Amino acid sequence: MRQQHRSGSGYSFIELAFTLGIVATVGATAVPQTVSSVDAYRAAAAARYLSGRMQRARMEAVARSTEVALRFSDTGAGYEFATFLDGNRNGVLTHDILRGIDPELGAPERLADNFPGVDFGVLPGLPPVDSGGTPPGSDPLKLGASNILAFSAVGTSSSGSVYILGRRRNQFVIRVYGETGKTRVLKFNRSLNQWLPL
Repeated sequence: MRQQHRSGSGYSFIELAFTLGIVATVGATAVPQTVSSVDAYRAAAAARYLSGRMQRARMEAVARSTEVALRFSDTGAGYEFATFLDGNRNGVLTHDILRGIDPELGAPERLADNFPGVDFGVLPGLPPVDSGGTPPGSDPLKLGASNILAFSAVGTSSSGSVYILGRRRNQFVIRVYGETGKTRVLKFNRSLNQWLPL
């Protein structure tokens, strides 16, 4: 009887095909989770970035001993924001911006330019950030009618909330506290239906 001798250093075609099938299946399963994680990370990074831009405007106001503000505008293709300096000591005002009295400090920015898939937005039916507060509704900018977030020369600011929405329903909010001018970033946890610190 003839014995088949198998070399210990090689693999049969069937073993190789089986192994490649397992690798492909595991890889295909992991891709959606990886994409979801990247989208969540990108939206969180955008919220942190904007919070940092707010704090930079606050430091600029203190350093220049005059009001500095971030103005948010809906361009129709998404929101943009820019920093303005109070040019006549009466606060940063929309009509002073339009007349060139309150100069712009740097070019306007869009979150989507640095963080693809992320913009200002609100998921429908979100609960209020604070218990007993008002739900955000559909407007992502809760900064007053002019959508201007102003920082004073002593570091205080106007109060408000700015909502950031990423792909796959990743929702964040930046809270601005007027008495201190400081910010806090929170993420909406859908499974718990509540806001949690980032």
